[in-house]
Amino acid sequence: MDTIWLTGAEWVAVLRIGLGLWWLESWRHKDRKGWFERGTGIAWAADVAAKHRWSAVRRGFDAVVAPRPRAMAYVVVYAELALGLGLVFGFLTPVALACGLLLNLLYLVLMIHDWAEQGQNAMMALISLVALFAMSWQTWSLDGALGWF
Repeated sequence: MDTIWLTGAEWVAVLRIGLGLWWLESWRHKDRKGWFERGTGIAWAADVAAKHRWSAVRRGFDAVVAPRPRAMAYVVVYAELALGLGLVFGFLTPVALACGLLLNLLYLVLMIHDWAEQGQNAMMALISLVALFAMSWQTWSLDGALGWF
């Protein structure tokens, strides 16, 4: 593979780190007080799920998220932080990429009618997939330094 400036493996690492920074920005801009104290994030998602055209989404949300809104708020917010840190530092990278892909797909399905969000979730999922199959943890990562994976 011919590349400019960096090797192919280094460009894939740049992609992984950029994705991690994107997750960190998702975490940084969240109103954590609103999410944790007032339940704004889960309330918004509940409203989206209640109006969803796919009954499986409504049933899934009602079964998994609705009974435990406070816990799910913490799961969502801190999952984004953990994904960001894991991808930027390359720590447990395949796990972070697989979990990030799953979270983006969940966001994509939940917000299937919100076109403003779809591009972001689709692109983040695509980057996760490429970084996972290109084994992006081989370069510039703690995983690579430790010889993991």
